[in-house]
Amino acid sequence: MTQTVAVLGTGKIGEALLSGMIRAGWPAAALLVTTRRAERADELRTRYGVEAVTNADAAKRADILILTVKPQDMGKLLDELAPHITADRLVISAAAGITTSTIENRLAPNTPVVRVMPNTPVLVDEGMSVISAGSHATAEHLAHTEEIFGGVGKTLRVPESQQDAATALSGSGPAYFYFLVEAMTDAGILLGLPRAQAHDLIVQAAIGAAVMLRDSGEHPVKLREAVTSPAGTTISAIRELENHGVRAALIAALEAARDRSRELAAGDS
Repeated sequence: MTQTVAVLGTGKIGEALLSGMIRAGWPAAALLVTTRRAERADELRTRYGVEAVTNADAAKRADILILTVKPQDMGKLLDELAPHITADRLVISAAAGITTSTIENRLAPNTPVVRVMPNTPVLVDEGMSVISAGSHATAEHLAHTEEIFGGVGKTLRVPESQQDAATALSGSGPAYFYFLVEAMTDAGILLGLPRAQAHDLIVQAAIGAAVMLRDSGEHPVKLREAVTSPAGTTISAIRELENHGVRAALIAALEAARDRSRELAAGDS
């Protein structure tokens, strides 16, 4: 933790990483942030005791740079960083769809780049961050990345060829669950429950089911079958889900998310 880390474009995800590093023991003096707005910089400085700098200053001073800007802003950021980054820096990108080769080609030769796809539960230390090494990233660089992102959840290494699939499944994954909870809440209201009660019932069911999936080691089919009595309420609901093609719709949705990630990597707006 003697290295200096800069979080560039410190929005919600960037702040979650910053907070996680401080809880893990990183000294505030070793952390830098960059922001678009001066008032945001003041807010982070007051809340965490970190120094707010320009993107160019971050590139000059930090050993590790974490790029948390939106994909469409990456080109402009790399233009600012390129004159100041040398190959002894580690660059970590958390921008969806941006390949390590795209970043490597804009920076000094042999600059190590690691690509990470976190999801929004990093905000509550329950995130999943999928990590891939670029051409010049070593095992040590991956370990540094895991140390940072492990403070806000779990990490998983995958080949970069699997990043678009991971983005569809994990990066966008929380939104699918929120969509399902929204639909089930509406169903609960239709069935006569107040919205608040329907919401509480569904959220606790989701939490309980997730913990059972994580801790039991059982296949989801086996856990589902344990709830599904012959000729009971659950099998009637499952039949309707199958009749309406919910399984096929989910597969198609994830394929669409994967394809959009590929489009972003290709530079399509």
